[in-house]
Amino acid sequence: MIRIEAHQVCRYFHEARKDEVRALERISLTIPEGGFQVLVGPSGSGKSTLLAMLGALDRATSGRIVFDGQDLSDCSDVELARVRRRVGFVFQNLSLVPRLPNWENITYPLVPRGVPRAQRLEIARDLMNRFGILDKLVACPEELSMGEQQRVAVARALAAGPDAILADEPTSSLDRRAADDFFAILNDLHASGKTLVVATHDPALIELATAVAELDRGTLVRTSSD
Repeated sequence: MIRIEAHQVCRYFHEARKDEVRALERISLTIPEGGFQVLVGPSGSGKSTLLAMLGALDRATSGRIVFDGQDLSDCSDVELARVRRRVGFVFQNLSLVPRLPNWENITYPLVPRGVPRAQRLEIARDLMNRFGILDKLVACPEELSMGEQQRVAVARALAAGPDAILADEPTSSLDRRAADDFFAILNDLHASGKTLVVATHDPALIELATAVAELDRGTLVRTSSD
């Protein structure tokens, strides 16, 4: 289990011929070990930007992100890559390769790590069996429903055994039944001790979380926890 902290984090973007965009302004937030943190707020409020920094996908303009005791502002690009290996990401765009077999979609992040093919196949089998889609092992994402594709994406996020899962609007394209199935997966992950951070508009998902942080126009306007 890991703890993730944001201390007075700001993120500014400079665009040609435009004024500076202040995506985040002095955000402070602590996600405890094994916490289930939800980020809410309207589109453009900074949820995705904050999520990217919490997972070491982007650097803060100022302030600090502390990941399991490590200050990311002091990290080199190589060190940030090591941090990212401890995180499983589920993006709003699932980013599955349409014509690549599902088991290979799930395990392709393991290829650069030198994991043998037979071991990768076994990892995929275990995860797909866990999520009830083992019969889709050699099928391709383009043959699956959106709910099944979401399970493949979550399995990919778990393939390397991460300490934390970060998800950006994971239920936005799912029907209610598929979303409920995804909630069950998140509950299981939370029960297993994974630290979860999810950006969402879904009220049902908000009810599952142990803590909620609301953003608006790049600022943190409300936090709550059970």
